[in-house]
Amino acid sequence: MSRNEDVRFVSSAIKIPRSSRAHPVPLLSTLPFARHNLSFHLDRARDAIQGFLAALPRRWSPRFLCSSSLAVVRQEAETNHRRHGKEDEERVLISEVLIRNKDGEALERADLEAAAADALKSCRPNSALTVREVQEDVHRIIESGYFFSCMPVAVDTRDGIRLVFEVEPNQEFQGLICEGANVLPVNFLEDAFRDGYGKIINIRHLDQVIKSINGWYYKHGLSGLVGPALTCFCSCFAAIFLLVSYAEILSGGILRLQVTEAEVNNTIIQFLDRRTGEPTIGKTRPETIFQQLTTKKGQVYNRLQGKRDVETILTMGIMEDVTIIPQPTGDPCRVDLVMNLVERPNGGFSAGGGISSGITNGPLAGLIGSFAYLHRNVFGRNQKLNLSLERGQIDSIFRINYTDPWIEGDNKRTSRTIMIQNSRTSGALVHGNNQSDHGGLTIARVTAGIEFSRPFRPKWSGTLGLIFQHTGARDDKGNPIIRDIYNSPLTASGNAYDDMLIAKFESVYTDSSDHSSSTFAFNMEQGLPVLSEWLCFNRVSARARQGYKIGPARLLLSVSGGHVVGNFPPHEAFAIGGTNSVRGYEEGAVGSGRSYVVGSGEISFHMFGPLEGVLFADYGNDLGSGPTVHGDPAGARGKPGNGCGFGAGIRVDSPLGPLRLEYAFNDKLASRFHFGVGYRN
Repeated sequence: MSRNEDVRFVSSAIKIPRSSRAHPVPLLSTLPFARHNLSFHLDRARDAIQGFLAALPRRWSPRFLCSSSLAVVRQEAETNHRRHGKEDEERVLISEVLIRNKDGEALERADLEAAAADALKSCRPNSALTVREVQEDVHRIIESGYFFSCMPVAVDTRDGIRLVFEVEPNQEFQGLICEGANVLPVNFLEDAFRDGYGKIINIRHLDQVIKSINGWYYKHGLSGLVGPALTCFCSCFAAIFLLVSYAEILSGGILRLQVTEAEVNNTIIQFLDRRTGEPTIGKTRPETIFQQLTTKKGQVYNRLQGKRDVETILTMGIMEDVTIIPQPTGDPCRVDLVMNLVERPNGGFSAGGGISSGITNGPLAGLIGSFAYLHRNVFGRNQKLNLSLERGQIDSIFRINYTDPWIEGDNKRTSRTIMIQNSRTSGALVHGNNQSDHGGLTIARVTAGIEFSRPFRPKWSGTLGLIFQHTGARDDKGNPIIRDIYNSPLTASGNAYDDMLIAKFESVYTDSSDHSSSTFAFNMEQGLPVLSEWLCFNRVSARARQGYKIGPARLLLSVSGGHVVGNFPPHEAFAIGGTNSVRGYEEGAVGSGRSYVVGSGEISFHMFGPLEGVLFADYGNDLGSGPTVHGDPAGARGKPGNGCGFGAGIRVDSPLGPLRLEYAFNDKLASRFHFGVGYRN
């Protein structure tokens, strides 16, 4: 939160007029009787009562009915009323009750006289009063908030004893000085005090304003406190940091508020053993942790910001537990933050499995097994090294990824990923499964590249990369082939392999992590013909998704599309149809073209436990671009170029992600089951 630099005086509707004195307003507190703490109101009234009480033993007697003054019992006497109960219960008959100023004259303002009179409960004309009842009414006048002091005086008159309450009203509010409020918005103060300008200061109202200021700090998770006026306001921060703040009225009706904000002094990193909980030596460098923190030294401590810092460190993936504990220091305006960290094991091996969406024929043909080694915290800098091997009946991928989630010295949270990959995937999406002359067709790729990613706006992130690819088609024996069964070329260059250097840009908007939230992604790849035989093309694609809640159900609408210009390999055409495209068709059976658009609508509803039901409809079209792909693989295989599907399914949450089992019909009334892991793209 931004700080209010050098803010001491609030203007706008709250104004301090020019003073005829030579001293500026902040020096008014040095003048005699200029500075009065708000708690002084009741103290002064109590002192007045105690002053009269000192003379009480000499003057109180059965003949006191003709006395010219009335004493009020001291507050401490209330605790001893059983011992002196007889004296406390003696009553004096009062014939008249008046409200006057300290000089004994009528108040200039009738509303103030009415406020004091309304505060009286016991003191009425022609009533017999005890000292305690007079004392209670004195406190009620003070607690009305309008008066600085109240002195009860009894006067013996011809008609009886007259009880006069000599009151001193508060000053009119003429301005405000607020000190120490570095993060409190100026307009908040202006709104809080605007209606009181030019009016008598009401301490009860001021107390409520102070509570609202303290409430603002609490609402925003900040450690700050303004001292109370009449009541004691205690926040959870005051109990921790022992904050001492106050409000006071200066000469000329100037109100001064002193705000204490607990600033962060030091952040102390402490590693704890994951088994014993005892302090230990951590493997993560402290600067790696400090880099993630948004709470910095000198800022006002914000518990909400601290909570976000904890969540950020946990998302690094190298900590099991993170806690931040504020600790008081010798300075009540400062606080130390102790961060306790429990590290996860840095690395380990894992095994798993999955399903390839590009293989649809044969039992268990789409199953893939995986084996990986992951080091989460290379060099103690939160850098990730991932070596993985995935192997299926046809597909195989060997990948080495080295990721630095936050490049040191960069203030934009830029990450860097270096990748080397050797893969072999099915070519059935574009070229089908029927390759009788050469067996099954696979696409072999050797890829190496570097990518940089960072968030550049709230909910937006971007990626830039440079990737080299060496790609070609092979038969089931691993031999390179350049034409398929229909004599259609399998490479763009006519050679056994295509080489390309690709500049990549991607921008992603994500409203939240929920699957039904709004998302948008744009991707562009540009082939750079650094060498004459390297391919030159431009490929753009985009996808968008929007969810709506309709009673107990959720409606999810999604659309995706893309276009390629230039010379590109046929197996890189956009494939339409399948589990993540148009359901009811085999993978890639609707079409494969330079352009495409696919739209989908889903209605999901909770059934019981982790089970959800889904109704869906999909549509896809290659926009007539199938024949423009090199060799027209879609036309040679009789793909229609457009199609739709609809059906129903169930979805179950699992450790691997949502498991989907769907049954769909296409527009040719053919039906098929689809099984997938994860949400539809």
